[in-house]
Amino acid sequence: MPLNRTYLKKKISIPFFFTIISLCFANFAQAQLVSFPEPPSINTFKKDPFPDTIRKKHFGRAALFLGIAELTPFIYDRYIVQADFAMISWRSTWHNLKPSSWEFDDDEFTTNQFGHPYHGSLFYSAFRANGYSFWQSVPATATGSYLWETFAEKQPPSPNDFINTTFGGAVIGEMTYRLSNKIIDNTATGFKRQADEVLAFLINPMNGLTRITDGRWGKVNTNPALRDSSKISAQLDFGFREYNVGNNNPFQNGSKGWYAHAKLIYGDPDEGYEKPFSNFVVNAEIGKDDSTALNMVSIYGSLTGWELKSTDVVQHLLILSANYDYIHNSAFFYGGQSVKFNLFSKFKIDNGMFINTAFGAGGILLAGVPDPYTYKGRNYDYESGLAFNAGGTIAVDHKLYYSINYRGGWMWTINGNKSSYLLHNITNELSYFIIKDIALVAEAGYIRLNGNYSNFADIDRKYPYFKAAVRYNVDF
Repeated sequence: MPLNRTYLKKKISIPFFFTIISLCFANFAQAQLVSFPEPPSINTFKKDPFPDTIRKKHFGRAALFLGIAELTPFIYDRYIVQADFAMISWRSTWHNLKPSSWEFDDDEFTTNQFGHPYHGSLFYSAFRANGYSFWQSVPATATGSYLWETFAEKQPPSPNDFINTTFGGAVIGEMTYRLSNKIIDNTATGFKRQADEVLAFLINPMNGLTRITDGRWGKVNTNPALRDSSKISAQLDFGFREYNVGNNNPFQNGSKGWYAHAKLIYGDPDEGYEKPFSNFVVNAEIGKDDSTALNMVSIYGSLTGWELKSTDVVQHLLILSANYDYIHNSAFFYGGQSVKFNLFSKFKIDNGMFINTAFGAGGILLAGVPDPYTYKGRNYDYESGLAFNAGGTIAVDHKLYYSINYRGGWMWTINGNKSSYLLHNITNELSYFIIKDIALVAEAGYIRLNGNYSNFADIDRKYPYFKAAVRYNVDF
């Protein structure tokens, strides 16, 4: 059901993206510049550099913070903007308590696929920041979602909101929790320390509130012995892009303009992989667009893993991952949450050349897929299905990199016009480092959506695109 749409667009989605971008530039002057990140060395399996939880549990404070995350948007919706859905009553609450009242809603795409997951991250972080582990914080996310759906809105509770808030909230929440902790250095002082505290608060408000109530905000102290030692690297792209719809040539009658892309890589796949989110990758993109300012947020987070083989020249890891995807540009939109098994392999050819490959398959828990025929006023259907991917990267002399990746999905409708979909996404990227840490990048690819409908004509939509950018690599 809808969180306030104005609140979501202006108070959540754009700030969330810019906190990711801000993290890339935090401590920019102090950051040590490094070359394009290589795959981890073959025999570097270490203990988890960031234990799952290192603090004493505080249930009362965690419950209080969850209540703050519930009441703050509710008060705003009901008493400031006076949103209709927030005008709850005893009658609406009693109706929502009935299990038979649950139904899929027709809210706009951004509200359901981005706003609710972000809201869920606050529920999750209320407990995660107060000493609870990853798995212990997930039930709190589900509880927060249920309370909101049942008591904070007069419309019937919706299963799509519950899934998006719970699963997406845990993924976004753990990612922001780890990043906010990574920023803080207890030995720092002055303006830099305060700026880091504020940035960490913006990235994860619940962790910031915990630091304030603990009296740790700005307090100079030694860093804990178990302080996060995970590496963070970033790729920052700025350039030109062009999209097209229904045409194999992206330069013909396409939508063009500037764009900025940030990719954050936290941890190494082969370090602490038995712990949730010991390694995660975040992609975020903004640009000139006629649909929305935030065009993409994609998060891959490892849940657990197994070493299959490790020698001086080859390594194979099997990783179970949680994945959150939000894509919204003038040509195409998609929002999905999935769990996949991923086989990562590294092949060392010689000192200046290596090949990385990745293959994955798993289940799509819930996805919003565009439907040109609309369903009850909603321009997308809710789907479940299978996800699969394959790709590889080859590097030559630490300067020239070429990668090709395929991502696909086979989905069937659980709410919407009766249909099934095949979604394909192919990307090719070529990059060359002209000087240390600065590269020229060109990327071409396309998205193809095949829809088979029971009551309408089938569709076959193609969305080709091209990007050219300057890339800057940095480690934190």
